[in-house]
Amino acid sequence: MKALFTYNYGTEKMNAIKELGYELIYVDEHVVSNTGDISDIDVLVCYNPFEKLDISKLKQLKWIQLSSIGIDQVPKDKVKEHDILVTNNRSGYSIPMGEWIVMKILELLKNSKSLYQKQSERKWQMDTSLLELYNKTVCFVGTGSIASEAAKRLQGFDVNIIGINTTGKSITHFNSCYKMTELNQALAQSDVVILSIPSTEATYHLINEATLSHFKKGACLINISRGSVIKESALIEALGLGNLRGAALDVFEEEPLPPDSALWNLDNIIITPHNSWISEMRNERRFDIIYNNLKRYIAGEKLANVIEIEKGY
Repeated sequence: MKALFTYNYGTEKMNAIKELGYELIYVDEHVVSNTGDISDIDVLVCYNPFEKLDISKLKQLKWIQLSSIGIDQVPKDKVKEHDILVTNNRSGYSIPMGEWIVMKILELLKNSKSLYQKQSERKWQMDTSLLELYNKTVCFVGTGSIASEAAKRLQGFDVNIIGINTTGKSITHFNSCYKMTELNQALAQSDVVILSIPSTEATYHLINEATLSHFKKGACLINISRGSVIKESALIEALGLGNLRGAALDVFEEEPLPPDSALWNLDNIIITPHNSWISEMRNERRFDIIYNNLKRYIAGEKLANVIEIEKGY
């Protein structure tokens, strides 16, 4: 069994993969191409080599293990045409992202950005517009592993946690869940809305002029999913008019966020550079998922985190 890695996890971890019975090839993702030594690989472990690597030419490729949760970088047509299995890193970044969500909720309610700005200006000025998180309604649009970790961490704040998923099925740590068709009903009662939903054709610009009109006046919006879920021009208008208290965005329609984006000019927005998934444990958890799936694969067992390509998650 031959596996191509486009990221080097270090000698000890790479040797552990070899000990499972794999012939291992490492080529950095930034320089990988369709050379002869990788033409017969069975497994590809990567993030996004697909602009340089044509997987349709890898005739023995049966499985792609992604190091990311999102799959929008994957050439889905080629995957379907060649019947290639795809798995992702679901749950690998959920803990730091869950922590990040709690932090940003508090920063938005407590006006941290404004207070830090006053500190940098050496200005002693009290802010009496701060809000409590207590007794607020927090809505997660998408109730996967990231939302679940954040909801778990919100338990001590005495908040009403609601979720939106396809069927409205109940999820642990959520007080109630709604169907996606009931999105506007849920938005209307929410003080904080967190976007934690996969990027698919169905979720493209899910947050637009129409859905923003259903937001509770003074609500906060947080996005850790993908930038395409928000129509940024509509959000800029809503923030500029003061319809929302504020927003914390870690993902954008175009990344890096262009210097001339109007988002940079808004006082009631917190911008971070797609950073919410980072922690000192990111490589450990990511490798554990990869290792355990490789162990299952060579033993002929069912893999974890299998993606339904048609659904996009």
